[in-house]
Amino acid sequence: MSAKKVAKESGGFTGEEKAAMKERAAELKREKKGKADGESDLLEKIAEMPDPDRTLAERIHEIVKANAPELASRTWYGMPAYAKDGKVVFFFQAADKFKARYATIGFNDTANLDEGAMWPISFALRELTPAVEKEIAALVKKAVS
Repeated sequence: MSAKKVAKESGGFTGEEKAAMKERAAELKREKKGKADGESDLLEKIAEMPDPDRTLAERIHEIVKANAPELASRTWYGMPAYAKDGKVVFFFQAADKFKARYATIGFNDTANLDEGAMWPISFALRELTPAVEKEIAALVKKAVS
């Protein structure tokens, strides 16, 4: 069954999903033209977020920069993301982006988190406590190890 037919039968993409795809297309165009400025683009997206997403994203950015400075800041589907060798390793998804009840942090398959036959790659995030910050820092460090 084609992707188009599946989307049509399931009611199609939501407005939020369509917006994210448009943002990704715009990111690719900027990258192709050499106009992408990863750090500035990421900070601009964070600044546009409503609280509490903005506060979470700002602190996540600080944690990533302190614990994995080799990761390049960028946006990915309009979300703050961090890449190594051009491939996204880690990302933050604001709760507001898809009208969810919590923000999400996630790791792509380029992250070195493999542990046994199964391991978590996505986490719900409602607040940052010192313990949560420590756990995120450890995961980010492991992801780029």
